[in-house]
Amino acid sequence: MTRHDISPERIEETIRWRHHLHAYPELAFEERQTAAFIAGRLAEWGITVKDGYGGTGLVGTLKRGTSSRSIAIRADMDALPIIETSGVAYASKTQGKMHACGHDGHVAMLLAAARQASEMDFDGTVHFIFQPAEEAEGGARVMVADGLFRDFPADAVYALHNWPALDVGSVVARDDAMMAAFGVFEITVTGRGAHGAMPHEGADPLVAAAQIVTALQTIASRNISPLDAAVVSVTQIHGGDAWNVIPEKAVIRGTTRWFDKSVGDTLENRMRALVTALAEGLGCKAELDYQRRYPATINDPAAAALVRAVAAEGPALTVVDAPPSMAAEDFAFMLDERPGCYLWLGARREGANPGLHSPHYDFNDAIIGHGVNLWTRLIATSLGR
Repeated sequence: MTRHDISPERIEETIRWRHHLHAYPELAFEERQTAAFIAGRLAEWGITVKDGYGGTGLVGTLKRGTSSRSIAIRADMDALPIIETSGVAYASKTQGKMHACGHDGHVAMLLAAARQASEMDFDGTVHFIFQPAEEAEGGARVMVADGLFRDFPADAVYALHNWPALDVGSVVARDDAMMAAFGVFEITVTGRGAHGAMPHEGADPLVAAAQIVTALQTIASRNISPLDAAVVSVTQIHGGDAWNVIPEKAVIRGTTRWFDKSVGDTLENRMRALVTALAEGLGCKAELDYQRRYPATINDPAAAALVRAVAAEGPALTVVDAPPSMAAEDFAFMLDERPGCYLWLGARREGANPGLHSPHYDFNDAIIGHGVNLWTRLIATSLGR
């Protein structure tokens, strides 16, 4: 234990913060109560707070000494539109909203690290970034567009995510890709409705939709090299209301994932070609709305090496290797602007271990001390006198 490490008493207080945040979840760009809670704590410790970035986002700044060196550390604040079934005493008090990804824990750990840092002696500046709307809405992109790094310049930027698939105390900080790029699509297939007993009088959009769903699976298997990662997943099909009526329209929705930009281009181009050709071949028309939401999350090798070195110094942390995830993370927008590192902190539970985004999930409080100490050691190493 170093002099920067959090005490057991403060860990218990941080857990209480986390449970409060868990009980009052807020969705993307709605995190007003969460932001107010954070701002209040930061102000208590003499940390300068500026808000309004990404709407509900805020940044706490702590400066020591005269050095121009600076780092930024980010935590995401938003919850998910999920009905919680975890059964914990501090479960969500807002029906249909839940901290099912651990952002309550990320906020609590960064808050505790900010308090520890306010009592540390270093030479430089730390920016504590509390970001809205990580879950699919791109809050990081909006914060950057609002002038995040113009107003809070940083030599490097860091973030972590709890990772239930890894043992408690494990740290993964890869030199390159951590998380995949992320796209969404909506295909509207329009045919000609008919009586279910007289299909020859119509153009069936459901048959066309079925063909399209099947054909989309050939993009990853036949148009992308087996050595490259690519995912095309159809997650919704909507069409029809009656047993005996062929509808006029069907809607297909889903997601794509990739790392390499050329793979992302191929996914979209092949999807457009297949959707159009198959629909027309079956007497229908199809419109494709394709949106590339997040780029891939790619670490800077030097920043990742620093995180691994800092983690290896602590007796409670173990640096391990793991393949990247095909899930996505909007911290990628910050890494596009500044070098930095996104890391995973192991959070596996004994016995039942619900995964991220499960209605049964609850952040594992056993990792709070690990996360806080990792951040304070990173500050000490990056900005030490």
